Amino acid sequence: MMYFHKTPRIIRAIAQEFTWRMAGEDKVVYLTFDDGPTPVITEKTLAILQEHEAKATFFCVGKNVVNHPEIFQSIQAAGHHIGNHTFQHLDGWKTGYAQYIRNTLQAKTVIPSGLFRPPYGRITRTQTKALKKHFQLIMWDVLAGDFDAHISVEKCTQKVLSSVKPGSIVVFHDSMKASPVLLQALPAVLRALKEQGYSFLPIPYHVR
Repeated sequence: MMYFHKTPRIIRAIAQEFTWRMAGEDKVVYLTFDDGPTPVITEKTLAILQEHEAKATFFCVGKNVVNHPEIFQSIQAAGHHIGNHTFQHLDGWKTGYAQYIRNTLQAKTVIPSGLFRPPYGRITRTQTKALKKHFQLIMWDVLAGDFDAHISVEKCTQKVLSSVKPGSIVVFHDSMKASPVLLQALPAVLRALKEQGYSFLPIPYHVR
């Protein structure tokens, strides 16, 4: 499985229509969680965040919100922000323009947010142009890799800690697949970054 733990600067420079990290030199990290809400996993994630007094942004899949509305409500009640991750977790490179836009706007009916992140980070130019009219498009500069069946908790933790800088947007996944690594790496990352003086905030809805 090929992916970058730290998004190359050249990619961020080319795709400037997306937000890859937040501006500023303050020691703030923007933790994000994709693919939920997921029973048990999202709830355990919320508990870890609460223990460390950290706020985050959850990019939710519309069908999961419909199936688990109480967990979705608990995310917001805890002071975290929410974002749109399409209704059915669609891959933009494998989905036609009309279907992709329709699916994302369907998700917007149950996810009241101006933030959008394309699943897998895959989206076409035409899809991007259309969705920019409705959303702020959020990517990341640090990918934890918790979804990788071959990554250890220790390596995931180390990769995040070595890649983070002030303003970093970090991606984890509150999914069943990622949970064995997520639920151990997340508290380790939070502890280490807190010791370095970092705080954790949700992505503001007005960011560009």
